[in-house]
Amino acid sequence: MVLRKIQLEQSGKEIFTSHGGLALLGQSIALARLQERLEPLGRYRGMSHLDMLKTYLGLLCVGKSDYEAAEGVRNDAFFRAALGIDQVPSASRLRQRMDELALEYARAIDGANFELLERLEVPVSPVWTGHVPLDLDLFPQDNSGTAKEGVSYTYKGHDGYGVMAAYLGSEGWCLTADLKPGSENGQLGFGFILDRILGPAKRLAGRIPLLLRVDSGHDALENRVRAGHEEIEFLIKWNPRKQCAADWLAHAESLGHWADWSQPRPGKRVVTFSVYETQSWQGQETTHRRVIRVIERSIDKAGQHLLVPELQLDGWWTSLDQPDQEIIALYQDHATSEQFHSEFKTDLDLERLPSGKFDTNTLVMALGAFIYNLLRWIGLAGLIGERSPVRHKAKRRRLRTVMQELIYLAAKFSERSRQLRLRFSAHCPAFDAFKRVHARLTAVLA
Repeated sequence: MVLRKIQLEQSGKEIFTSHGGLALLGQSIALARLQERLEPLGRYRGMSHLDMLKTYLGLLCVGKSDYEAAEGVRNDAFFRAALGIDQVPSASRLRQRMDELALEYARAIDGANFELLERLEVPVSPVWTGHVPLDLDLFPQDNSGTAKEGVSYTYKGHDGYGVMAAYLGSEGWCLTADLKPGSENGQLGFGFILDRILGPAKRLAGRIPLLLRVDSGHDALENRVRAGHEEIEFLIKWNPRKQCAADWLAHAESLGHWADWSQPRPGKRVVTFSVYETQSWQGQETTHRRVIRVIERSIDKAGQHLLVPELQLDGWWTSLDQPDQEIIALYQDHATSEQFHSEFKTDLDLERLPSGKFDTNTLVMALGAFIYNLLRWIGLAGLIGERSPVRHKAKRRRLRTVMQELIYLAAKFSERSRQLRLRFSAHCPAFDAFKRVHARLTAVLA
């Protein structure tokens, strides 16, 4: 076929959009009842609080976190109609309002986030033990080379922030993405985060018991006692601190058949066993189980014999009764949360935060958690199953995939007889999935 010349034209009347999936966001904001949560703030001169937050949510939904992106949609009729916005604010006005009412907005969006998850009745899948995992983990954001408030040296070796994120279920629903100064210890304020998320987590999990999983940064007796008071199970990585691995290896050898020995390869021995330790907390004694693993390497993986064997000591506090190996595998599954961290950083463009003010960036992360959950649900509702436009099988879709398949949809927008219409191409492979998700949101709103 001969390549024919294509004439370029720009329509002056018809309205086309490359982000037809924003129609799903407008429905979801209505579903989350964000307007009701903003009413205590009262009226504000100029644009409403709701329009401000809707604008930034719309930008995040297409992967843009900078204020200047608002200038590109100020005259976009579809953007306004899809989100129900009377007038899109300028970048400077959006920045000013978010700075002025950052914490008030953040509290409202946190409540709307929980409301969205509950009204959508999101699936919350347990792990193989029959418990719904509640994974809390601190991850760093690289904001080096900036003078933003709260930016300081992180454990990753760069300047930035820390985010304490909480994910529920195997799907990874985000209950909070709490911003912290980069140098702040993750355990600081941990109890207040539990206060905020345990109620919603229990409601979403229903009758299925919760399993709190955290790393060694939260190896504190306080957390184990708190889990018992809340009647939830826990699995916490042990911090050996100044423990001697050789002493624990000698203890394992004294246990005889009570310890589980294995030899994965020549020159490598692995032993696992459980111990029970009684400690005192506020005048009361508590006993908890600790699974311990000691690895002895006399030959490295390259086959080199070592003059002095290398010893590695690991441990996990738990309230579960499963065998030692299952406890270790269950904690290894906690590493899935690293995938969720990367989706915040790359897919939502929330690695380098847009504001110089700490409170405003706290609001940005709260808005990001809302969009994260919405895109996660859209992916489950529209991109899983035989009719999915994405061909490979998966338990969930990455946020970037959801954006590419169901948000970045070209369509023609029009209004006829006071009815808004969004027309897709006859060859749009994602139309059935989009229609299916749209119908589910409409049914919940009805």
